[in-house]
Amino acid sequence: MSTTERPRILVVGGGYVGLYAARRILKKMRYGEATVTVVDPRSYMTYQPFLPEAAAGSISPRHVVVPLRRVLPKAEVLTGRVTSIDQDRKVANVSPLVGDAYELPFDYLVIAMGAVSRTFPVPGLAENGIGMKGVEEAIGLRNHVLEQLDKADSTQDEEARRKALTFVFIGGGFAGAETIGEVEDMARDAAKYYPNVKREDMRFVLVDAAPGILPEVGPKLGEWGLEHLKKRGVEVYLNTSMESCVDGHVVLKNGLEVDSSTIVWTAGVKPNPVLSRFGLPLGPKGHVDVDAAMQVKGMDYAWAAGDNAQVPDLASDKEGAFCPPNAQHALRQAKVLGDNVISGMRGFPQGKYKHANKGAVAGLGLHKGVAMIVFGKTRIKLRGRLAWYFHRAYHGMAVPTWNRKIRVFADWTLGMFLKREVVSLGAMEHPRGEFYEAAAPVTAAALGKSTASAPADNSKATADSRADSPVDGKGEKATASS
Repeated sequence: MSTTERPRILVVGGGYVGLYAARRILKKMRYGEATVTVVDPRSYMTYQPFLPEAAAGSISPRHVVVPLRRVLPKAEVLTGRVTSIDQDRKVANVSPLVGDAYELPFDYLVIAMGAVSRTFPVPGLAENGIGMKGVEEAIGLRNHVLEQLDKADSTQDEEARRKALTFVFIGGGFAGAETIGEVEDMARDAAKYYPNVKREDMRFVLVDAAPGILPEVGPKLGEWGLEHLKKRGVEVYLNTSMESCVDGHVVLKNGLEVDSSTIVWTAGVKPNPVLSRFGLPLGPKGHVDVDAAMQVKGMDYAWAAGDNAQVPDLASDKEGAFCPPNAQHALRQAKVLGDNVISGMRGFPQGKYKHANKGAVAGLGLHKGVAMIVFGKTRIKLRGRLAWYFHRAYHGMAVPTWNRKIRVFADWTLGMFLKREVVSLGAMEHPRGEFYEAAAPVTAAALGKSTASAPADNSKATADSRADSPVDGKGEKATASS
């Protein structure tokens, strides 16, 4: 950490707003004018629109994330959590990954913590649900789905097989519709390599409390997306919700009950609840209350933007409207926010954020998608393969750094000529499991259980092999004494 006497600009969060705002500040700042410190529990920024494609294996997970230290070489990047902020003293309490918590003084503050999954007290959700907010969850979902195909192909238990091949997705917005579209596509391709599993054996269920899906692209394209998913065999239940999923037994409010080993939760987001400990003015839904310049109301040294702030939407015709929580606004807000921080430091007037919606794009699997492109008052609605091209082109250019852009386009180009990988790496969830089993000392009780359960003619061989195992390295006596 810096020990200089320069003013410190503390950026809490390394997501869209945190990364882009810090880059903008460093670009506009004079040499030695201030120290920029970014605090985040992860050392990388995740480009979340690519998570469904990462879950389907269309993009390498490493290319979905951007390392903060590489992109912000002139900033302090601290891997930890800001657990509370004392606004009177201008001190943040930082809890690092290891070691004791410490206080970090600051002069200017940028709140960019983003959002977390919006959950409800549904019995069994915490134990069985899978989110889609991070690259770890995308990798885990991919491995999990392919592992279910492995199980179904290998078992003769019809009930276990049916449960393994039932996939339930809660939430029909961008995250839910794109994820189920990509995963269904992957599972369909993977089934070609499983002699005992066909697409007809799988059951995909999409649930949403709203009357339609993909509201971001408008009702007509949302309806097309709904019919498209249905044609692919996806069961869609609208105007309903999940009441419980204890032990994988999913119960919907409309009375439907299914057993599933895969429950993906994408039912919206909410501001990070830790904001309540930051001493900031919050709106009714927990967002930081800011003005059009993204300055926290009542604080001339603090700014906030993105999913954790309610930024007035000056381009909207509706009075009192706020900018929606999407990447399109977050990326643009971050740049204006960065300029405003520099202006605030130097005592200059700050610019207001105003951005008219440019449309929305969504991918529903390979060569399938919907897109709404806005040019002034003209709205162009696309669907199918052409919309999918727009989806990839827009996000391919929006992902930060040319390093990641090139790698993502390389992944897509290779995918045109090479078949999709369908290998499950479920062991990644517990990478030390096999080593631990090999290295753990063999107890007398475990040895007795093993030899007792073995056939009589093999019991001596089992004991001898244990005694000669290189794990303990002490031969038969060591095993007996253990």
